[in-house]
Amino acid sequence: MRDYRAEYERWCAPPFDEETRRELVSLTDEKEIEDRFYRDLSFGTGGLRGKLGAGTNRMNRYTVGRATQGLADFLRKNGLRGGVAIAYDSRNMSQQFALDAALILAANGIGSYLFESLRPTPELSFAVRELGCAAGIVITASHNPPAYNGYKVYLGDGGQIVPPFDREIISYVRAAADYGSIARISRAEAEERGLLHLIGEEMDEKYLATLKKLSLFSVGEWGKKLKIVYTPLNGTGNLPVRRALKERGFEQVFVVPEQEAPDGNFPTLAYPNPEDPAAFDLALRLAKEKDADLVLATDPDADRLGVYAKDRAGNYLPFTGNMSGLLIAEYVLSRREALGLLPERRENGALVTTVVSSDMAKEIAKRYGLTLIETLTGFKYIGEQIGRFEEAKRACGGLNAEKGALEYEFGFEESYGCLAGDYARDKDAVCAVTLLAEAAAYYAERGLTLPEQMQLLYEKYGYFREILFFATLSGADGAARIDEMMKRLRGDPPRSLGGIPVLAVRDYLSGVRKTAEGEEKLCLPKSDVLYFELDGGWCCARPSGTEPKIKFYVGGRGATEAEADEIVSKVKDDLSRVVSVA
Repeated sequence: MRDYRAEYERWCAPPFDEETRRELVSLTDEKEIEDRFYRDLSFGTGGLRGKLGAGTNRMNRYTVGRATQGLADFLRKNGLRGGVAIAYDSRNMSQQFALDAALILAANGIGSYLFESLRPTPELSFAVRELGCAAGIVITASHNPPAYNGYKVYLGDGGQIVPPFDREIISYVRAAADYGSIARISRAEAEERGLLHLIGEEMDEKYLATLKKLSLFSVGEWGKKLKIVYTPLNGTGNLPVRRALKERGFEQVFVVPEQEAPDGNFPTLAYPNPEDPAAFDLALRLAKEKDADLVLATDPDADRLGVYAKDRAGNYLPFTGNMSGLLIAEYVLSRREALGLLPERRENGALVTTVVSSDMAKEIAKRYGLTLIETLTGFKYIGEQIGRFEEAKRACGGLNAEKGALEYEFGFEESYGCLAGDYARDKDAVCAVTLLAEAAAYYAERGLTLPEQMQLLYEKYGYFREILFFATLSGADGAARIDEMMKRLRGDPPRSLGGIPVLAVRDYLSGVRKTAEGEEKLCLPKSDVLYFELDGGWCCARPSGTEPKIKFYVGGRGATEAEADEIVSKVKDDLSRVVSVA
């Protein structure tokens, strides 16, 4: 661990500004000082992310500046031209960080296309591709608590940085260690030199028109009948989601008033995350008043969708990210099949998901004759696959399964994100909202609620259950404990969990899958992930790339719902004991 005290003292003097120095000098908690300086923020599955404040392990104008200078050096030394698109969400300091990034790029002779106001993350991915940019930046901490912000980097294909580009960019960031040498020019100079362009409604029009083309069913009268309660959780989704629903024909959309306006303090929420049931408290209250059929929430940067749906008895039932992803996947694929839109050779179509998402995806892919591809955790790896499909298709002049060219049909991950269409390279909650509402109308016309349709999927494909639990361990001590947990699991992997034999252990850090018969190499990139294949289920452990957490995923399949639930519960309890997590 670095000498955090020396780094702290360095930040308490020029070239750091007076406000930064004043904030640091006022600190009296040694643990707080250590946490701010024991490391630099690093790029994880969601990029650079951390608490706002002064320090190397915090989000501030200096860490944002250093990241931007590193990106600028990477672009210039690789000869990548086309400028950089920049978007930001509703979080505190997001607009300032976005402008700072634009002015640092301008000082390096690199033009930028800055959104005139806050926009969803998926629209940034779309804009990078539409404008032919060399890269993109979005300032967001996605679903993290209000104290956080972040900085995500995209390359010219519209996808988040993946290996080896992430490591290369980080090397340039580390080389830009002298915060005082990071150049900025004024906004007036950047505009005068043609290095800062504002973008707005014209990109919105193109983005929403592209989403509209994904429609697979005309909702007709059901667009007038279905009632939808929606909350953007004080983020970026309000305007695009409402407009997209209106253009699809949904007339009864009610927005939670307390969570409608953008607000980085998220005054009604401790955690603006649609995965958290507490985020739905106000939306469910409004849903009961309006007798709504659907209750939808998007996170602050509008790439994740949370869902509750009313059942026949009038109860509002939650859908996990796996459930909503599977339901939308089945709707999209069944409609594309009915409309003759799937590839003639079905194996040329690809359903893409992650290793920690529901195994029902394998059954759905099998039903439609599609190729299933699993990636590491993080939608950036799903976006990477879409890019590979396009490259392979160009290389062989068309679809050819033997040559590896595939056609992207749908992708989803368990963490409440999916993408239909290849217009972007990131998960898109605006797209997910419209497709889920469209699916609700489609099934309603057939006399089904969404909970009933979900039940039909279980009956058709099998009873799958998945859960996620985690331990939050902050600071240097917490990081050391997380590291120790992973070392313990690697060094002495359990032979059974919940009384179920472990058939194989996949260690994505070493790149090896071990069974009783021997070892084989894994084809995915190296990552600090351990995956245990069980007889009738699986579990996985990995440190979070964006929060001070270690996450544990468990999945199981049973002949009945009760059996699947029991498998998951037993494995969770035993895994918690093994890693000493309450």
